[in-house]
Amino acid sequence: MRAEHAGYACGAAIGFLGDLIVADPERGHPVAAFGRAAAAVESRLWRDHRGYGAAHAVLCAGGAAAGAALLERAVRGGPRTPGPARAVAGTALTAAAVWAVLGGTSLGREARAIGDALLAGDTDLARRRLPHLCGRDPQALDGPQMARAVVESVAENTSDAVVGALVWGALGGVPGLVAFRAVNTLDAMVGHKSPRYLKFGWASARLDDVAGWPGSRLTAALTVLAAPDRRAAARACRADGGAHPSPNAGPVEASFAGALGVRLGGTLAYGGRVEHRPQLNGAGRPAGAADIARAVRLSRRVGVLALTTTVAGRLAAGALRAAVSRRGRRTG
Repeated sequence: MRAEHAGYACGAAIGFLGDLIVADPERGHPVAAFGRAAAAVESRLWRDHRGYGAAHAVLCAGGAAAGAALLERAVRGGPRTPGPARAVAGTALTAAAVWAVLGGTSLGREARAIGDALLAGDTDLARRRLPHLCGRDPQALDGPQMARAVVESVAENTSDAVVGALVWGALGGVPGLVAFRAVNTLDAMVGHKSPRYLKFGWASARLDDVAGWPGSRLTAALTVLAAPDRRAAARACRADGGAHPSPNAGPVEASFAGALGVRLGGTLAYGGRVEHRPQLNGAGRPAGAADIARAVRLSRRVGVLALTTTVAGRLAAGALRAAVSRRGRRTG
């Protein structure tokens, strides 16, 4: 068991480095393959009904997790497989899974590209690239509004694309990693409040809220720890984290707003639908193009802290269970 936890720690670190170096390929990514499979299932199951949407969520997310568990068992081999071979295979599989589910480097690249376009005054280019990062209507946004949207997306996706995955990997290994990414992908596909998905996507959205809860709270805490102004980040998180309509995006975006000294939230448009959200860190200044690079750097620091925290937590939990088991054998 100790070797298994050590193998996870090594695999997670290698996968994290792999994301930093390689990031997401434009074609052939496993998450994109899952998305195509989920869309195919949706085409057969879709009804304007919550029950069918729940079946879609369970079938897709549960199937992905079960497949990952079977793959993990096959890769590790049976009891006759030498211990070192099992350890190497398990570490390699963990590294591949962590690389596949993380999206921190791609997030930073897309955000910086939009920031560079805004700094150069090329708002048309920024508008063309914005849909790669978030679902807002770029034609309805000016430069400062796009900068705010990017900072908010960097904050939210730090939790969704990095920290949350690492949390569930530490808790559930490769199946936990895959299940979290599957749930998060389903929410992005069908969890929004469009007429088509208001009922069908309800289960995916609620499942994503539950799965994202621990990662969002850890992201907010680590943002405070990594912030240039820790007091401001903590104050904004406490005061405004609950004002956001999303129970998970709120604490993360509020802590980022306080950490960067900017004001987030307000009016935004999604596919022709206008929302008026409360402001986060209302005393801060409006977010600008230069704040995008600052948000990306903060996201990177939070990601490194998340890797350290989750790996340390898994190793500590493994050591504690081993100690309890040894004590039980002695007393027994």
